[in-house]
Amino acid sequence: MNSYIHIDGWKSNIRFSSAHIIPEYEKCGCLHGHTYAVHAKIGGKLDKNGIIMDFSLLKDALEQIADELDHKILIPEKDTSVKIEKNNKNVKMSFLEKNYSFPLSDCIFLPVSSTSAENLALYVLEKIQKKIVFPKNIDSIEIGVDEGYGQGARVSKNL
Repeated sequence: MNSYIHIDGWKSNIRFSSAHIIPEYEKCGCLHGHTYAVHAKIGGKLDKNGIIMDFSLLKDALEQIADELDHKILIPEKDTSVKIEKNNKNVKMSFLEKNYSFPLSDCIFLPVSSTSAENLALYVLEKIQKKIVFPKNIDSIEIGVDEGYGQGARVSKNL
């Protein structure tokens, strides 16, 4: 029988506030922000002690990722519709007929094609897999990123 542990980012205070732009969508094509919450669900078999894994390891890793994204402008490095120029002080973004300039220290560059909730969830999943060596009894991981209470995206992967 499989079991799972779940961490609710809203209740566990694993959150970050960031700004982003999704040029492909008119409504989201202007600079705006969200307070995001990060959730995790880890599935597997109970170990000899009757647990799947230590909650604190998972929470610590999720908090580190959320802290990296907190109060940053999320820049999608793989978005081909956005022209990005950066130097050691500033970042310039342009697309359609819009031009933005931000201090480099206010930005984080993500290896995604869009800063949608779906891609942010995938980004967090990939980061969590680099931060944690999961025990052999773990067989699945699901990461969720909400853009506000009650709306978000989930991605899952079998290990």
